[in-house]
Amino acid sequence: MVFGQRSHMSFILGSGSPRRKELLAQIGVVPDDIRAPDIDETPHAAELPRPYCARMAREKAAAVQAGADDIVLCADTTVAVGRRILGKPADEAETIRFLRLMSGRRHKVITAVAVKRGDKLWQRDVVSTVRMKRLSDAEITAYLATGDWQGKAGGYGIQGPAGALIPWISGSFTGIVGLPLAETANLLRAAGYVFAGETS
Repeated sequence: MVFGQRSHMSFILGSGSPRRKELLAQIGVVPDDIRAPDIDETPHAAELPRPYCARMAREKAAAVQAGADDIVLCADTTVAVGRRILGKPADEAETIRFLRLMSGRRHKVITAVAVKRGDKLWQRDVVSTVRMKRLSDAEITAYLATGDWQGKAGGYGIQGPAGALIPWISGSFTGIVGLPLAETANLLRAAGYVFAGETS
């Protein structure tokens, strides 16, 4: 009997997002290390939201230093209204602009996941549709006061106070939060990650 068959392989989460770490924990995946890459997230001129999101996940994975047998997981979540990419708002004023833009309308939330092992890359992106209710000035002011908009694409997180502003979604709830779990588990298996209770 051979013990510690995975001792040579580390699983590295290439994201500083506490939400992604929590989502992975739901499927029993605990990173051996967290290495958040620092890359330029500026969209290219006329770049569309879905290719932009996929490029960000790929570039993040490429930027994480890892051993040849380590598995690295990176993801990017992008909020899009039409062809317009809504990134993380710089301040309250930009958050208000984003919320007014999404108010009473549907928008897309794209999460691209990239898993790297050595020189191999596995990638998926998942597009979900979210409808935000028509927001009153009072609702926007109350939401801003929570501070929950900070550091979140589009200025909101569905799993926080903004959940009260979202009556309808179509797609992957975990993808909207920041990591589509069914697709992520498939990518990890493809890269050779062995889940607890499974045999390699």
